[in-house]
Amino acid sequence: MTAPTVGAASGGKLRAYWELGKPRLSALAVFAVVAGAWMAWPAKTSHPPLDLLVTTTAGTFLCAVGSGALNMYRERHLDPLMKRTQGRPLPTGRLSPREVLAFGVAASLVGVLLVLVGAEPLAGDGSRARGMWNWTAATLCAAIVGSYVAVYTPMKVKTPLNTLVGAIPGALPPVVGHAAVTGGLALPQLVLFAIVYCWQIPHFLAIAWRYRDDYARAGMRMLPVVDPTGHRTAITMLLYVAALGLASVVPFLTRMAGDRYLAAALLLDILFFVPTAFAALTRRDEAMRMTFVVSIVYLPALLLVMAWDKA
Repeated sequence: MTAPTVGAASGGKLRAYWELGKPRLSALAVFAVVAGAWMAWPAKTSHPPLDLLVTTTAGTFLCAVGSGALNMYRERHLDPLMKRTQGRPLPTGRLSPREVLAFGVAASLVGVLLVLVGAEPLAGDGSRARGMWNWTAATLCAAIVGSYVAVYTPMKVKTPLNTLVGAIPGALPPVVGHAAVTGGLALPQLVLFAIVYCWQIPHFLAIAWRYRDDYARAGMRMLPVVDPTGHRTAITMLLYVAALGLASVVPFLTRMAGDRYLAAALLLDILFFVPTAFAALTRRDEAMRMTFVVSIVYLPALLLVMAWDKA
């Protein structure tokens, strides 16, 4: 009887650690990293080296996981108050605060170091700069953790502007991927950042509107919490989905991607705008859920087509 009990406990611990990193959200970050690296690679008929992709995506994934864990550590007194977070490892007692803190710090540090040492960028002649540390990509990874944990997390209980700030670390993964190849900062990174940043606002507000009562119980000042009529929430969603439409055209205008990308981007923009507009006007939970579902399809599809038709 002892062995199965120990095995079950061990499996429960592993699952709890896995839940700390919000794996579905972190997986989306990994996809964005790969897209950014692909767009930076100079050859259209080949792809970035596998070791570069693996190192950069693993490092960024660990930073995203570490950020999620440290966020849960800082909000351990708030999560038990919300139905959507009551089942997390800390409220259920499956992990202790010390374990969560140690895991979050370790994952973040390993992620940054992995990108720093392993994401060897291109040299001036187009070859890999072997042995060169990638300070730019590593700094961006550190910025993901720092801005999410030290800035966004405390802002959630202070101001509804927290969503606009929280979208910054969420928009950095494709920039990390691009910098992993180039070793520096460039205009295409700003374009990728703008697309993911604008996408996050209607995506998150659709979630926040449905769980506004939950957030209110925990004292979190999300926009739908302080906006009971939903008027400001609706305007913000419409503004940012429109801004996303403009940002998604920029890769074509700057010759990052070709005609096929433009056609696909315009189609995807329409598919995203329609449910978002309906959700903003009606403010029904079902419409908000549809906006969330469409948003999950929109971003990977847009980045995939951009990488496929890069110029």
